[in-house]
Amino acid sequence: MSDDIALLSAAELIAGYRDGSLSPVEAAEAALARIEAHDGKLNAFRLVDAERALKAARESEERWRIKAPRGRVDGVPTSIKDLLLTKGWSTPRGSKTVDQDQPWEEDAPCVARLREHGAVLIGKTTTPEFGWKGLTDSPLTGITRNPWNPERTPGGSSGGAAVAVAAGMGPLAIGTDGGGSVRIPAGFTGIFGLKASGGRVPAYPSSPFGTLAHVGPMTRTVTDAAILLSVISEPDPRDWYALPPQGAGTAADYTVGLDDGVAGLRIGFSPSLGGHPVDPEIAALVAKAAGSFEELGATVEEADPGLGDCAAAFRTLWYAGAAALLAAFTADQKALMDPGLVELAAEGAGYSALDYLAAVKLREAVGVAMNLFHQTYDLLLTPSLPIPAFEAGLEVPRGSGMARWPDWTPFSYPFNLTRQPAANVPCGLTSEGLPAGLQIVGPSYADALVLRAARAYERAQPFKMPAL
Repeated sequence: MSDDIALLSAAELIAGYRDGSLSPVEAAEAALARIEAHDGKLNAFRLVDAERALKAARESEERWRIKAPRGRVDGVPTSIKDLLLTKGWSTPRGSKTVDQDQPWEEDAPCVARLREHGAVLIGKTTTPEFGWKGLTDSPLTGITRNPWNPERTPGGSSGGAAVAVAAGMGPLAIGTDGGGSVRIPAGFTGIFGLKASGGRVPAYPSSPFGTLAHVGPMTRTVTDAAILLSVISEPDPRDWYALPPQGAGTAADYTVGLDDGVAGLRIGFSPSLGGHPVDPEIAALVAKAAGSFEELGATVEEADPGLGDCAAAFRTLWYAGAAALLAAFTADQKALMDPGLVELAAEGAGYSALDYLAAVKLREAVGVAMNLFHQTYDLLLTPSLPIPAFEAGLEVPRGSGMARWPDWTPFSYPFNLTRQPAANVPCGLTSEGLPAGLQIVGPSYADALVLRAARAYERAQPFKMPAL
């Protein structure tokens, strides 16, 4: 257990609250102190509400004093990505075009569940405008930076959430993932992030990018992610796409069976997912991590699911979503927006209905290919990202010849197309001291299996956080 309260896991905090050795007020004060000390450089938060957080922490402290905690995360400092509605706080979604001076009277489903379980909400984390790209900078909040090296990007679009967790600004964060937006920043910042199965975590309002979008936990430990998923996967009638609850009662307990290991599993490892180039250092770290599952009792075989080139399908669906999002905005409003988003939407507006339906058919084929792959393999391992974190403030690495962010995220967006659960697991550091990530992909709805495998790896290779 760390001597710094800000670096304790949610599970450790809850154990301390239970035995009286720790206080929710101490935990909130520690998180707020880390924000005060480091966020001026890192820019993880769009909004911090210390007064409200400390009030919630004092209320939690009293509940723990009388041994009547409200729920699973009572008193745990938690941040919310600024795409998600949060009652009493504005949600401008990284855009200067959203009027913040209006009533904000509704919580997104995951935020509502967190309040019901007693979480201490610290503030709203940064996002690119409307979550459109795999980086975190916006006209509204500027550039968010990586705690391992502030000259580098943390990725995105849940970059503020990832930085907050990695830097000790609260152990729990909620991210969203439409093309890798949980796993990309988790990979670049060396934390655990799970893109839960599509519909596993209810979402409202629905994303402009449709069923590509997911909600998931971002944490420093797998156990914390399991606790958080158990909370935010509880049902909400506002999500028409939501899955039915798992387990007894209203939701599953994802901590049950978490430590059961991977012995006997058959795991496929695809080092390039169909031939995508990977930085040699990243490739070596990922291959070593994949091999460690053999030592944990699984059978690991190099195998590729044969997804083909699904980039065009993702691009059509994503760009069309951007076009639909921006259709209601005026030319004057678009002039205030990230130029990249405006360009993306303009391209998307040029697609026909037939183009869109062709992308849907290709998406279906990718989903079938993965279903067939999982007839043989329980899990798929790939790199999370093919490169380490690059210069902050750029959409693509300088001099790479790439055009858009999907060009360097070929391992993440396929599993938004298929809606499968997929997680980033930190698997070491490059020679420059930048994190590498292993992606664990499970069959549809096998969130518990992905968490179990990630936990087995974490026990063998504990995750390291940046020194600040």
